[in-house]
Amino acid sequence: MESNSQFVPVTKKRLWTGWIITGFVGLFLLFDAIVKLIKINEVIEASVRLGYPDNTIFGIGLVLLISTILYLIPKSAVLGAILLTAYLGGAVTTHVRIGDPFYFPIAMGILVWIGIYLREKRLKLVVPVRQDI
Repeated sequence: MESNSQFVPVTKKRLWTGWIITGFVGLFLLFDAIVKLIKINEVIEASVRLGYPDNTIFGIGLVLLISTILYLIPKSAVLGAILLTAYLGGAVTTHVRIGDPFYFPIAMGILVWIGIYLREKRLKLVVPVRQDI
């Protein structure tokens, strides 16, 4: 059995900052998922321009919705972050393939992990970041 003394405590400031970042990312991704699920014309046109057939948009939106919900639930947040990283990696690939700027999905992926890192004390054991650098 592991001792709780191995965990680095999360300060209130870090916890709130992490939740604010998580909330920002979560709201954006939920919005993106919902507009795909309800198939707004502009979203369909943009997806087709990116090379996706219109019959795949609902499925893509569903994957994004499930991944985002998992990310926003504390007990499944790490799984959600992994799934969102994969989803955003696909977005980067899509933009690179057609020659569009691809920095936004990378920035979103970084924010996904910063948000969860600041609020999840167990991640500090897996990815220790030294503060004296």
